[in-house]
Amino acid sequence: MLWAQRPWAGGIAIIDPIVFKLGAALGIGLLIGVERERRKGSGASRAPAGIRTFAVASLAGAISIIVGGTTLLAVTTAGVLGLAAIAYWRGSDRDPGLTTELALTVTVMLGGLSMDNTPLAGGLAVALAILLAVKSQLHRFVSRILTEQEMRDALVLAGATLIVLPLVPDRPMGPYGALNPHSIWLIVILIMAISAAGYIAVRVLGSRFGLPAAGLASGFISSAATIAAMGVRAAKAENVLPAAVAGAVLSTVATVVQMAVVLASTSVATLETLAVPLACAGVAAGVYGAAFTVLALRGDTEANAQKGHAFSLRTASIFAVTLAAILLASAALQDRFGEKGIIFAAAMAGFADTHSAAISVASLVASGKLAAPDALLPILAAFSTNTITKLVLAATSGAVFAVRVMPGLILVAVAAWAGAFSGFLSN
Repeated sequence: MLWAQRPWAGGIAIIDPIVFKLGAALGIGLLIGVERERRKGSGASRAPAGIRTFAVASLAGAISIIVGGTTLLAVTTAGVLGLAAIAYWRGSDRDPGLTTELALTVTVMLGGLSMDNTPLAGGLAVALAILLAVKSQLHRFVSRILTEQEMRDALVLAGATLIVLPLVPDRPMGPYGALNPHSIWLIVILIMAISAAGYIAVRVLGSRFGLPAAGLASGFISSAATIAAMGVRAAKAENVLPAAVAGAVLSTVATVVQMAVVLASTSVATLETLAVPLACAGVAAGVYGAAFTVLALRGDTEANAQKGHAFSLRTASIFAVTLAAILLASAALQDRFGEKGIIFAAAMAGFADTHSAAISVASLVASGKLAAPDALLPILAAFSTNTITKLVLAATSGAVFAVRVMPGLILVAVAAWAGAFSGFLSN
């Protein structure tokens, strides 16, 4: 029954919800059909399906659910698949692509899905339409922009996420129950993904925004390595000095953002404790870097687009081992010395990588072995010792570069401690 009296608007008859669902199915077919119609072509070589075919196919899927349920939908989908196969066979000498035929089959299923879950069906339809519309851009990206090495990196990241992660045990293991292999590997994947995101940002930005933007994006890969690289650039050409300094200091913004992300994925309580210090450090780095960016924009300095590895599998593996060692050391030191042992372990780890130390401490909070407020000092200690590593790298890049970068790095560390101190005062 399509119409029904309901106690709304004075008892005026309104349309039954099934009609809205049928309308959604029709809209799904029209949406996908419009995109296919634009690429249908003309003459003998035109594609077999356009806007009307896709609209009818979606409605057929919806009506199949109403009349016969999922069984009839399966029959209808099989029938459309058969018709699509015949159309493909008849036109295979002109266009060997299967995109339109497969899209038509999916449209039937989306029409059926719209009767049970209209929002999901609509969202999938939009995603499919976008995927069909960006054909040229996708082909260009795969054939001209994406390199073989980048493709291999993408496969490694996918394998680590979809193959390895489900097989890793998800339970406390080892001495003191300090190791959870699943959690450790999940953090490794997150680090790889963040590094890949920074790499992509560098590739997309290219040389249009110069060294400051490249330094900020490269900081997601390695802030310390970015500072060293910027020092090398500044030593080779004096005219890029302001831009190199800006890129070096702005890479620390990436360090702060990356730490916030990994803390959020490990322990939200720890992130809340570190929120003010991290915000202060990020603002200090941003302001200092922005000042040198203004100077850099006055000159003609550009950064070359980065190509190569999106991330290092070797570095990720070392990170996993380091993280496990830090977790064990932290648990042992906590058992022997209490809170002071954790601070010492985190500070030592910070010389190599501040994120692994922060994650280790946050993991203790997540497991209930450490209170969130007690994580503040160990993580800030790791942040400070990591700053020392960056100061050493800046100093080895030349006095002119170091004199400009080192005050910014010190300012960032001081701002973090000032944020923590303000928290102590407020409490």
